[in-house]
Amino acid sequence: MRRGDLVQLLGPIGLVVLVGIIGSLGFVSPDRQVEILGALVSVAIVVSLYVFVGNSGVVSFGHVSFVAVGAFAAGVMTIPVTLKPTITPGLFSLLARHSLGNVPSLVLAALVGGVFALLVGIPLMRLSGLSAGIATFAVLGVTHNILANWTKIGPGPLTLTTIPQTTGMLQGTLGAVGVVLVAFAYQRSRFGRKLRAAREDPAAARAAGIDIHRERLWAFALSGTLCGFAGGLFVHQAGTLQAGDVYLDLTFLTLAMLVVGGVGSLWGAVVGALVVSALGSFLLDAENGDVGFVNDLLGKPLWGGSRLVGVAAFMALVLVLLPSGLTNGREFGLPRLPRIRRPVRGSAS
Repeated sequence: MRRGDLVQLLGPIGLVVLVGIIGSLGFVSPDRQVEILGALVSVAIVVSLYVFVGNSGVVSFGHVSFVAVGAFAAGVMTIPVTLKPTITPGLFSLLARHSLGNVPSLVLAALVGGVFALLVGIPLMRLSGLSAGIATFAVLGVTHNILANWTKIGPGPLTLTTIPQTTGMLQGTLGAVGVVLVAFAYQRSRFGRKLRAAREDPAAARAAGIDIHRERLWAFALSGTLCGFAGGLFVHQAGTLQAGDVYLDLTFLTLAMLVVGGVGSLWGAVVGALVVSALGSFLLDAENGDVGFVNDLLGKPLWGGSRLVGVAAFMALVLVLLPSGLTNGREFGLPRLPRIRRPVRGSAS
């Protein structure tokens, strides 16, 4: 690996690890630790989304579907068998009679997300532009309705509870770092380079022998696998799950994170997830009256819903001032030091 590539990788990994360390320090309140852990899980989801959207240039509104199926698979399969008849009485017998540990459930979540993405991607990856966006949004709607109503695979409209909360600060940090590593390895592979070539000039890519449908499909399946894994982290952090938790709000929030940071770079995906998470946490505290200067300025806490309005306004402001995002679509790099010119000896005076 070249020095420049190593720097580009260590930038996002170092930032994720730094956030994880801050969240583990003793002076951080429990509520703040929950918010930091949520930010790390958001990094995993947004980077998973970046693997497809950033490299292909095709906007997808359906990736939260893969987060959802991964979350439900990991959640249902980690509930103790003795509790399943009470919490999810209508499950298929295979699901009702078996239970998994933490790590196997994350593997299962990744597999379910990847297989689902591969199956729906076979027809969808032939589409581009607005057609692809609408089709992936349809996948999101269908998936949500199935998960919200089919009691053979989950609680249906009820809440899935008693899920082991095994995603602590260490697992959240390692999970986010793992997703970043896979995303970096893919974009540096020949598959990633082919897909980016197809993004920049589809006609030239076809002329060079690149099968655009196949390259998009592999990226879509890999992205779905990572989303499923991130869904496992998500559900093991929350301990409860409803179909609405992994639907429209999460879809638009993760897309906003990716756009704010910069769609075209892995560094942008990490930065966008952390910045928007921090902004959302601040606005939520202001809504609850926990930010003193806001209370002094307005004479009361921020009104309900300010978090969503503030994130949307920030996203619009970034797009107006920085159309390529906070990172300008560039990977992390160290500033170049100015070269010092040495005087040439023996030069004529």
